Amino acid sequence: MSPAASPVPHAIPDQAAPRGLSWASIARLALVQVAIGSVMVLMTSTLNRVMVVELGLAAAVPGALVALHFAVQVLRPRMGYLSDVGGRRLNWIVGGMAIVVLSGFMAAVATAVMDANRWMGIGIALLAFFGLGAGISAASTPLLAYLAERVEENRMAGAGALVWILMIAGGAVTAITVGNLLDPLTWTRLLVVTGAVCGAAMLLTLVAVWGRRDGVVVNAFRGTDAETEAESTFGDTFRAIWSDPPSRRFALFIFVAILAYSLQEIILEPFAGAVFAMSPGESMEIAGMQRGGALLGMAIGAMGAARFSTLSRWAAAGCIGSGVALLFLAAMPLTGSVTGLRLSVTALGVANGIFVVGAVGAMMNLTVKGRAGGAGIRMGFWGASQAMAYGLGGLVGALLYDITSWLVGSPAIGYVTVFALEAVLFGVAAVLILSVRKVAARPAAPVTSPAPVGPALRPSQAGARTGGLRPALRQRGGLGAGGRTA
Repeated sequence: MSPAASPVPHAIPDQAAPRGLSWASIARLALVQVAIGSVMVLMTSTLNRVMVVELGLAAAVPGALVALHFAVQVLRPRMGYLSDVGGRRLNWIVGGMAIVVLSGFMAAVATAVMDANRWMGIGIALLAFFGLGAGISAASTPLLAYLAERVEENRMAGAGALVWILMIAGGAVTAITVGNLLDPLTWTRLLVVTGAVCGAAMLLTLVAVWGRRDGVVVNAFRGTDAETEAESTFGDTFRAIWSDPPSRRFALFIFVAILAYSLQEIILEPFAGAVFAMSPGESMEIAGMQRGGALLGMAIGAMGAARFSTLSRWAAAGCIGSGVALLFLAAMPLTGSVTGLRLSVTALGVANGIFVVGAVGAMMNLTVKGRAGGAGIRMGFWGASQAMAYGLGGLVGALLYDITSWLVGSPAIGYVTVFALEAVLFGVAAVLILSVRKVAARPAAPVTSPAPVGPALRPSQAGARTGGLRPALRQRGGLGAGGRTA
């Protein structure tokens, strides 16, 4: 593109990030997700239990707080975009985690305050959970964009698996440790333990980013106020991403698949107790089998996707396997087989793990494949879809069970209805992810390649040489897919 052809007043800076992160580097960066998972399990599980059991609050109160932190994550595209504009993803990660840990401690303070002044405590808790959602958006979105820009294509599935496995492990270790340290519960003990967890989470984040460097940014902004420029172009950029068929279909896939994935979380243990008369310990064991199966599935998906087929096909296989396992699970009340229940739950976990690895790897691939710049806003776009689905999943599952069991007068039918809906949603998700691959494979309008990145360019040079995201938007009304498919 010649300088006279199309000046670029508002291009997103292109990241000249070197690929080839080692597994050790990926694991170290994944410590950020470990930190997030640790604070999240403290706020959404431990404090949830304290509010309901020790303080006698209605379960709807912590439920609404958890839903709030998911709702706030609609900020993910904005956070990702701003990390694109400034090119300081590591600063966003550290700053976002600082908000997360402060929110975690504030939530513990709120819980203690509720014992003396209920409404004041709830008000503080609202601020804390709002901060949790905002902090996760600011830290996690740039982190995933950073990884997508730097991980080799054949390692994306493994990187996605490693990030998720370590996040789950962080939450599990925190839950077990905090559970032991809080017994017997006092408000002082709660604040001390929470402060220690939050401090450890911040330390892990600093270890994760220590010594790392952001990519060289080609600054294509003109004018003196970069923030004003970013504000004026975010809406156009977001609409352009939505108008791009692969991006839009992938967002719908993420929403439908995560909605199906999250429906089961709130009803699986009650299902084992109500239908199979299992004790709380036995039902927890069933949930543990599902999580163990998920870890195994992630390992299978990571190794398989690195050697065979494409990430989107593995994601589709995981969705189909999850749907089939759910249908078997729905049939278990008819058989009354506890062994069948255990096998179905384990198979569901394995299929869920394969789906997660394929989906996260495909998301990382689609974020950067054949595109110049804008990884943050794309990752935020899909992350917001995921958060909305998570927020709705538990609510929809609980309501569907309550309504169905009330109408039919059978708890078993209520659970079976939810499982059947999940199976259908996973089937729809499989069709969507395969359609993403087909749409992305179609020839796209030519997209000007970014110039080789050396020393930082002057704004006039960057506008002439890089093209960035904006010319592609104007050429086809969307984002060029280019290259191989996810």
